[in-house]
Amino acid sequence: MIVTTTPTMEGRKITRYLGLVSGSAIIGTSFVRDFFARVTDTIGGRSSAYEAELEKSRNTAVSEMRQKAQRLGANAVVGVRLDHEALGEKGSLLMVCATGTAVTVAD
Repeated sequence: MIVTTTPTMEGRKITRYLGLVSGSAIIGTSFVRDFFARVTDTIGGRSSAYEAELEKSRNTAVSEMRQKAQRLGANAVVGVRLDHEALGEKGSLLMVCATGTAVTVAD
């Protein structure tokens, strides 16, 4: 299944719009990762623990969105948008939402 952030697909014609589809993932962060992320942020550098969790949640959200599109009979999702949000007390939860339009495209 093709997933794209653009509203159209060059060289392919959208034959049916099947509706909005979305997927989301909410992942809690552990105290240990929070501690090491703060240390990394304090001394500089990147927090690989947070980056890994963000990548995992992004993949989960997109996968869920694809599955919903397939159930509608789509072979592509266009206009995809990814949103990220920290939730909970002191941002202890990470939420990623993927939304797009399920479509069928001609080959």
